[in-house]
Amino acid sequence: MSLEKKDIIEQTKAAFDLIQKLYIEISYLIKEIEGILSEQEENFVIGRPSGYHVSTRSSTGLETNYVNLWLMRKLSVCFIPDSLTKKERGQTFTDIIPQLKVIYIRFVLEGNDIDEPEIQFGILHNISKKPNAKGVKKFEHIMSHMEWNNEKIFKKPSAVDFEDVYIHIEGQLHTIHLFDIKDSETIKQKIINPCLKLYRNN
Repeated sequence: MSLEKKDIIEQTKAAFDLIQKLYIEISYLIKEIEGILSEQEENFVIGRPSGYHVSTRSSTGLETNYVNLWLMRKLSVCFIPDSLTKKERGQTFTDIIPQLKVIYIRFVLEGNDIDEPEIQFGILHNISKKPNAKGVKKFEHIMSHMEWNNEKIFKKPSAVDFEDVYIHIEGQLHTIHLFDIKDSETIKQKIINPCLKLYRNN
């Protein structure tokens, strides 16, 4: 085996190992956030669109623009007070009602407009669906729609105000660098507390 080929094989394995480790660390972080929020007075539960997973814009298409989506670069989860959602068959069913407000957390791992991975976190509110959004039966259905339109919706995370033929949504998200999160105390101080302040004061 040539040295060049050997190097490529080793680099490919190292790249996949690094990405897999990053995804695993993010899953641990999400579960820790989930545990802390479940202990709050609102008894937040993680949104489950069709099971216990993240929402992301992804593809398995072979066209070049779709190949770019093979790797998860952005993913999101939401947290909803237990009183505003129902759990059935491993899913949550959250009606889109005027008083609905959710904690929304996005992981932006790569993009042309960022220098290092970020976490965007805060609240979404003033959520409504349009009459022609017939397939939208619950808030969880909106999450994949938001990720497919993330460049428009989250262009200015601190002042989300988006409307199209399907939904209207507003919100405020803070941003922190992912690798600045070192421990549980940092999670509480830098993510949980700001989220709860936004949630309880809006």
